[in-house]
Amino acid sequence: MGKWEPAGRLPGEIVEIYRAPLRSGGEPRDPREIVEVYRQPDCREVVESYRRPVPSGRQRPASSRKKRQDRRRPGRKQGLYRFLICVAALVGLTAAAKTVEHLAFRDEWQPGDAVYETQEITIPGWPADQGAALAVDRELGEALTAQEVYRRLNPAVVTVHCETGDGISVGTGVIFTEDGYILTNHHVVQGGSKCYITLDSGYMMEVCFAAGDENSDLAVLKVPPGELAGMGTLPAAPFGDSEQLVVGDPVYAIGAPRRLRGTLTNGIISAIDRNIEVEGRTMTLLQTNAALNSGNSGGPLINDRGQVVGINVAKYMSWNQDSVEGLGFAIPTAQLERIVNDLLKWGEVQPEPRLGIMVITDERGLLVDSVEPGTAAEKAGVLAGDYITAAQGEKIQTTQDLFRVRRKLYLGDELTLTLLRDGEILEVTLELEEAAE
Repeated sequence: MGKWEPAGRLPGEIVEIYRAPLRSGGEPRDPREIVEVYRQPDCREVVESYRRPVPSGRQRPASSRKKRQDRRRPGRKQGLYRFLICVAALVGLTAAAKTVEHLAFRDEWQPGDAVYETQEITIPGWPADQGAALAVDRELGEALTAQEVYRRLNPAVVTVHCETGDGISVGTGVIFTEDGYILTNHHVVQGGSKCYITLDSGYMMEVCFAAGDENSDLAVLKVPPGELAGMGTLPAAPFGDSEQLVVGDPVYAIGAPRRLRGTLTNGIISAIDRNIEVEGRTMTLLQTNAALNSGNSGGPLINDRGQVVGINVAKYMSWNQDSVEGLGFAIPTAQLERIVNDLLKWGEVQPEPRLGIMVITDERGLLVDSVEPGTAAEKAGVLAGDYITAAQGEKIQTTQDLFRVRRKLYLGDELTLTLLRDGEILEVTLELEEAAE
């Protein structure tokens, strides 16, 4: 049976790497090695196990036993010295452990941070602007049992295998159109030259790279028509509105943790709009205690209505192997809807427009704290002290409400704001010509 051996761990590991056996003499290990190295040239799924040696029952010769017993009887002074040395060593180890614990707390990491340099994706491409789109349903259906969620969603979840210069990265993806568009994490395919998916039936097919965005850690793959010959259409997962989630809502994750495809885990929404630092950039994510492990990357986070509400992207783990449980994160559909549809239409994410205002939330609503000179807001007549009550006709109460409206707009669009100023209702129109930073 093959043996799993730990490789050098780095902050932010997420993708498993399969390595063939080293050549005689070995070759230098790449410091970007991820999580585990499997040294048996067989990529079948394996279960880690620990086998303790069984005593043979044979005894040592009497003379050998006597020598061992003699060695175990130090004099009083020698025993005292050894005791003091042990105490000193224990104190030193404790101090070192505290130092490491402090560093680990400071340097806790998320899977997804392992790749520090951009690596070119050379997977065969698929053209943009083919009429495909990611549809998000704003309506909630009836609540389902865990078994019903699994039966509905698992056929649309795939395992992603990507050949890279380091080996084979393994992640998860979710089919969102019947003609084979698949959503996954960008880091799963980063540096890839060929990419394959495995359906829940076990059938494997090669896929193309449609587009991706490293900043949002999202990528779109496409099953070419030739691979679908004789299969017709693929099962597509329904996507729901993450804006309707509240803390405590039940959620599920399906993926291929440790290459165990079709694994279902469950939990709740632990936090909404959690800001997490990933490779120097802040991502606003859903937090969940549903179990996520290496291989879940790019897989769906699902509500109890059987709708995908997020794409799993990260999990907190400790630098020094301390136990960190139940801290998983997913990209909400409220964010990824615009990003994915931009990728499908233009092959890249289009910039969101800049409004030119600083806002804060108080007991009365969304207050304009300041207006930047020369921006769309100043030109439209927005003033510090105004309260924004609506945008494009939608009620506004928080900054997230305003961001949700802005995500629908592009450069060249107009934004209508309804303001409350000194008890008077005003309506202004912003001409959005400047990109947000």
